[in-house]
Amino acid sequence: MSKLSKFSASNPKVWVVIGVGIAGVLILAEVQRRRIKAKSSIKEDFGAFIERFKLLPFPQPPPPASRLPLSGLTFAINDNIDVKGYVTGYGSADWKRTHDEAGKTALVVTTLLKNGATCVGKTVMDELGLGISGRNQNYGTPTNPLKPSHVPGGSSSGSAAAVAGHLLDFALGTDTVGCIRVPASFCGILGFRPSHGILSSIGVVPNSQSLDAVGWLAADPSVLHRVGYSLLQLNPLAPKRTRRFIIADDLFQLSKVPIQKTVHVVSKATENLSGYRTPEHVNCGKYVASNVPSLGAFRDESANQQNGMSVLKALSSVMLLLQRYEFKTNHEDWVKSVKPKLASETSNRVWTSINSNQDNIKSLYKVRTEMRAALQSLLKDDGILVIPTVADAPVKLNSKKGLPADSSDRAYTLLSISSMSGACQVTIPFGEHNDSPVSVSFIASHGNDKFLLDTFLDMYSSLQKEVNYVSSSLPFPDANGNMDAAELLKEKGNAAYKGKQWNKAVSYYTEAIKLNQTNATYYSNRAAAYLELGCFQQAEDDCSSAISLDKKNVKAYLRRGTAKESLLFYKEALQDFKHALVLEPQNKLAILAEKRLRKLST
Repeated sequence: MSKLSKFSASNPKVWVVIGVGIAGVLILAEVQRRRIKAKSSIKEDFGAFIERFKLLPFPQPPPPASRLPLSGLTFAINDNIDVKGYVTGYGSADWKRTHDEAGKTALVVTTLLKNGATCVGKTVMDELGLGISGRNQNYGTPTNPLKPSHVPGGSSSGSAAAVAGHLLDFALGTDTVGCIRVPASFCGILGFRPSHGILSSIGVVPNSQSLDAVGWLAADPSVLHRVGYSLLQLNPLAPKRTRRFIIADDLFQLSKVPIQKTVHVVSKATENLSGYRTPEHVNCGKYVASNVPSLGAFRDESANQQNGMSVLKALSSVMLLLQRYEFKTNHEDWVKSVKPKLASETSNRVWTSINSNQDNIKSLYKVRTEMRAALQSLLKDDGILVIPTVADAPVKLNSKKGLPADSSDRAYTLLSISSMSGACQVTIPFGEHNDSPVSVSFIASHGNDKFLLDTFLDMYSSLQKEVNYVSSSLPFPDANGNMDAAELLKEKGNAAYKGKQWNKAVSYYTEAIKLNQTNATYYSNRAAAYLELGCFQQAEDDCSSAISLDKKNVKAYLRRGTAKESLLFYKEALQDFKHALVLEPQNKLAILAEKRLRKLST
């Protein structure tokens, strides 16, 4: 038989080869089609701009004078900042339709032009500046260049997208309840909210004057620093001060990012820098509870939140009440006369504000005054408070429900600290965790903007070095040990717990776990001690370990539920207490907790 006969049409092997070849071609074509579709789904310029234009900088001074500090840099501005000859739209088609062209350019924009920067357009923002997701039904939601399938954060969403997408060098936005900080965090860039009132708001549409601040975003730390110096007209020759970092341990409990990727990064970065003291630690909730007495009137006494977390939630509630009151004062007439078409989420916020009747206005402002004094007392002129910028990862774009209620609670709890104290805050990217951006913020007391800008720039490279090191490191598990010794350590831990020596109890239980990692009771008992210390995230993690080892460990469910409730994860906490009731239907603690959480989660 000739060799050619093997390839005849009657040979079934030929058809197998042909079939495989065709299938391969079809698969390649489908892969290519999906790639093209994915690229086309990312809007041109990330959907960041409402309109493009060019405002040229002021002329350079003649030699021998040095070049203007922002020469060669481009920037864009939020749609709530005026430019002469253009209508400021405030993120709303109806607002734009019912307002005239601006007669003057906002002072902050003019300042940047005088310092050599070129303005290249206006960017998308949440409608009327009400929201922190970055969504906009009029112009479309800008694409998050870091995570295209997730929201960019807002309200300065277009500004953040343009910077993260490297379309320009920096951008201006406004921050009322987190509108610079949230998009900076979600898009993995830098953001700066200056001290309240330190920058002119002339030519900026007000949202809530007691909280509003014009801020800026950048990807390059030196650009963020230069823009700050130009806007705030700072003196570069001021004397250098010793830096004192204060880490808010309780606030890092709100985030599920391991502290090795946040707190430890800051601590390690300061070790090799001169002029930095060893970081201190504070329970921020307890501190605020002791130093802002007016918050007592706003605290939800039915909540079982320990160690000051309920006080911080009350602080965020006051912030939102103040925003509603001032938004109503500013825009009630326009809303009632125009009845704008808004996205349902924005519409709910608008009409909640318009229909609200705040009786205790003075008490809102009193909380604000006390909060500023409290933070000044804690930080003085040399202190920087370290907190997570936000607690949760950005939600997906196709999420119709928007930001879950408990996520909003955690976000506003963190964001209220600077908004209600008027302090300055810089948002710094710390890499990723579970494919989502991680961001940590530094806060300095009101008026200490230069100190914060200089500190951030001084240690930025050290921070990123530590971030990269942690990202490339792998944890190593402990080895199992002797069971009898572990039981003895557990009993010592129990004795320390009964004697209210919580730290000592944690130490004993930890040693027991090192010797035996398969005993659920050790983890559950350590969780109880962590709860007493206010270390809620550690308590939750220990309870999860206990439950993975023993699905019927009622105490672990109860303690994890308590930890989650303290971290404002109401729905998840409710599920844990329900599990406990399935195992022990008459458990009084679980019954009371379930009733309480049903009210909080509705």
